[in-house]
Amino acid sequence: MTEHPTSHEGRQPLAARSQERTRPRAQAAGASPAPAGPPPKPQPQPQPQVHTAPLQAQDITGTARREGDRLRFVGAATRRIARGIDLDEIVLGLCRATVPTFSDAILVYLRDPLPVGDERPVSPFVLRLRRTDRLRSSADDTDQGGVGAMPLLDAGSEPTPAAELCEVRSGGALSEVLRGVRPVFGDSAAARAALPELLGDGRSVPTGHRAILAPLRGRRRVIGAAVFLRRPDRPAFEPNDLLVAAQLATHTALGIDKAVLYGREAYIADELQRTMLPDSLPQPTGVRLASRYLPAAETARVGGDWYDAIPLPGSRVALVVGDVMGHSMTSAAIMGQLRTTAQTLAGLDLPPQEVLHHLDEQAQRLGTDRMATCLYAVYDPVSHRITIANAGHPPPILLHLGGRAEVLRVPPGAPIGVGGVDFEAVELDAPAGATLLLYTDGLVESRLRDVWTGIEQLRERLADTAQLTGPDHSPPLEALCDDVLDMLGPGDRDDDIALLAARFDGIAPSDVAYWFLEPEDAAPGRARRLARRALARWGLEELSDSVELLVSEVVTNAVRYAERPVTLRLLRTDVLRCEVGDDSPQLPRQRRARDTDEGGRGLFLVNRLARRWGATRLSTGKVVWFELPTRA
Repeated sequence: MTEHPTSHEGRQPLAARSQERTRPRAQAAGASPAPAGPPPKPQPQPQPQVHTAPLQAQDITGTARREGDRLRFVGAATRRIARGIDLDEIVLGLCRATVPTFSDAILVYLRDPLPVGDERPVSPFVLRLRRTDRLRSSADDTDQGGVGAMPLLDAGSEPTPAAELCEVRSGGALSEVLRGVRPVFGDSAAARAALPELLGDGRSVPTGHRAILAPLRGRRRVIGAAVFLRRPDRPAFEPNDLLVAAQLATHTALGIDKAVLYGREAYIADELQRTMLPDSLPQPTGVRLASRYLPAAETARVGGDWYDAIPLPGSRVALVVGDVMGHSMTSAAIMGQLRTTAQTLAGLDLPPQEVLHHLDEQAQRLGTDRMATCLYAVYDPVSHRITIANAGHPPPILLHLGGRAEVLRVPPGAPIGVGGVDFEAVELDAPAGATLLLYTDGLVESRLRDVWTGIEQLRERLADTAQLTGPDHSPPLEALCDDVLDMLGPGDRDDDIALLAARFDGIAPSDVAYWFLEPEDAAPGRARRLARRALARWGLEELSDSVELLVSEVVTNAVRYAERPVTLRLLRTDVLRCEVGDDSPQLPRQRRARDTDEGGRGLFLVNRLARRWGATRLSTGKVVWFELPTRA
């Protein structure tokens, strides 16, 4: 019999080792080597082990997916909040971004009033409910009486979901939560004490609802609070949702801060523009006026365009329109200075070309890059003439009574601020019934057309509008201005627009009486006789006593200081206007005469009897005028 050799260390025979290699790998790994002899007793089978690695991987994947969803939601929500410009748009963006994605309802409280910039907030600290949104209940939930039919807040029988106003008490629970800045869960001790104070007496979060109270902190202070609510049928808020609420609250608060600052700047811009432009146009004799101003856009409310109408001595009127380069507060400030300078120069009764020359010097004093275009015109209703000087501005358009519109040939000149340029004035006819249109380049120039194409289109538009009213009637001024602005297209608002329209009515020669008086003692008596004859010719004898007295006083004062002939002019329109001119530049001043004084009461009588009176200095002297009503 053949024996299987064994190893020197008592190992199994080779055959046995071969059988060992044929066993399953699992059994070989779990059992010890079997000794030779009888077979071992059967051992109980081990229980199968639960492998947790796949489940842990699934949990990690689900968590990562939820975190990714949160990040995407925060990104989309902040973009929607950032799209808002004004306060209401930002608050609406927060509500629409969170309901129903993040919460089923939201309440947004803001400080009332909201502090602006670095200004100190007013006390007491009051929060006003700015907006509240919630997920509407479905019809099925309402019929079944489920959670969807539950009210937003338990408020008894009151229709409002929460109190409109909340005064934050110093040292109270709500004040502490707002001071902490971080959002808190509604079931926390701090929120349970703060929410009733915020929502109002008798109001609380409905039973089973989850809430997050998030303070809204701007750049320097808390400006409000937001309450996020979830119904019981939705998953509860998680700790990471506090970070989401904090992100939404931060972006909303910063957006509100910017919106308040933008609103203040827009208010300042509107006020600045309003104060720079005339509140109302004067109603001088012999001319009717209408105007329009349009900013370039909502984002550029302030511009350098302006218009003005300035009454001058002799029933004349100065018409001004100008355009300062740029769209900013600086442009508006320069425009205001130039407009004030033009009014001062007009009060000196300087010729139009001299006014532009002084405006050019003023612009150079303001800075090297302060440039503007300007058109200055003076209309005389007695002579039916108009004198125009231009400084690089688009030419005016004259619409005649028959419907013909023409672009006036005015020397273009150089813009104001260039320096060292002479300006030239032209004198043109201004027939009764004609309309002069002054405008800035924003009306006729844009990215879609050049300035001369726009001027031709404006001329055609005026002619077409005049044809609608017939050859014997001029179009109404207000309707004419509106019709002119209607020609603007969507791409034509690149610049602000100033528009001034003047309808020339003039004064008929039969309503004007004009004389020269030698500066002598007999001049007052002659002035009384001439005024009496003119009033009799006009059928105004009832004014003879008042007019003779006032004319005598004003002419006496003029003769006392004049060296050249004194002018006397009477104008009959809706009022009777008397003008006395002399070559003395000293303006008369009303003063109280003493009982022992023999004179000094002339202007006192003028002030008591005339409806209006005044004195204007001219380049050749002065004019003293007064007006009396022609009808009782």
